[in-house]
Order: sequence, then C-alpha cells, then structure tokens
Amino acid sequence: MDTDAWDDVELVGRCRAGEEAAWGELVEHYSRYVYAIAVQGFRLAERDAEDVFQETFARAFERLGTLRDDGAFRPWLAQLTRRLCLDSIRGRREESELGEHVDEARQDDLERIEEAMLVRDALGLLSDDCREILDRFFARDESYRTIGEALDLPAGTVASRISRCLARLRERVEGRKVVAAES
Repeated sequence: MDTDAWDDVELVGRCRAGEEAAWGELVEHYSRYVYAIAVQGFRLAERDAEDVFQETFARAFERLGTLRDDGAFRPWLAQLTRRLCLDSIRGRREESELGEHVDEARQDDLERIEEAMLVRDALGLLSDDCREILDRFFARDESYRTIGEALDLPAGTVASRISRCLARLRERVEGRKVVAAES
C-alpha cells in the first residue's frame, strides 16, 4: 500500500470514529485536489467550482460510512467530484436558452467526459480480478512488481493479465458505444 493510501486509512478511520479534527485534516488535504478536478478537469466557473467543492465534501461527510475501503478514499472522492461536476454542467445546459451553441473546445471536453463514463460503466461489467488489476495499474499507478507482490503473481503474468483485461474492456466499451449510438 502506498504512503498516501496508508495515511488515508488512518485519517478516514479517525473520521469514522467521530474525530472532528480528522475531518478538517481530510478536507484540507484534499481541497486542492477536488477544486482542481472542478476547475482544470471540467473548466467550471469559479462560482460553480465552489458549489461543487462544498457539495462534494458535504456528501463525502454524509456518505463516508458507505466507503468499503478506507485506502480507496481518494478515487472515491474523485468519482464523487466528477459526478457533481457533470451535474453542474447539465444544470447549466438546462438553464441556457435553446439553440445556444456549445463552443468546440467545451464539446470536446464533454465528449472526453462521456467517453470516460463509458469506460467506467464497461469496467463494471468486467470480473473482479480484471477490475482490480486494471485499477491497480492505471488508477493507482502501481508497477508490475508491486501488483505482482500484492496479488502473488509473477510480473510477466501481471503484464499478460493487464493485456487480456484491456482487450475485454475494449470489447465492452465498443459494445456500449454501439448501444449508445442506437438509442
């Protein structure tokens, strides 16, 4: 387990125990991360980014009990932030007048976000083993050696499993694109 995940386990555990100071530390530690997702990742206006920021931490506080793995706090918080950013974008889109065009750069961003959501949904269709190995390699940025040690596998086996799981993921994503285009 990397140092950040270890720190998260301890800090989230203290939050679960009701330690108010721990919640303050957690918010302080992740505030720039959440704000960066909103501003840099989704290009939200400052006011919208601040709303997302507040709502993210409010919901994280309310739903901390649903987090299954304290070491996965960071990706859990990122996913919560992304969902709230998308809600904010949808809300603005509904408020705007009909016929108003989204500029090309914004459209590209939205397409990338939609693509990411397709990948996320397709990941949910994979086996637990595939999800874990892809998560460790891509989301946690773990090396073949680290993954192999954690899963008791040789590094070469890790590499081949990543390759097979990516092929399965590609099949699922392409299948979901066809379904999305038909609907």
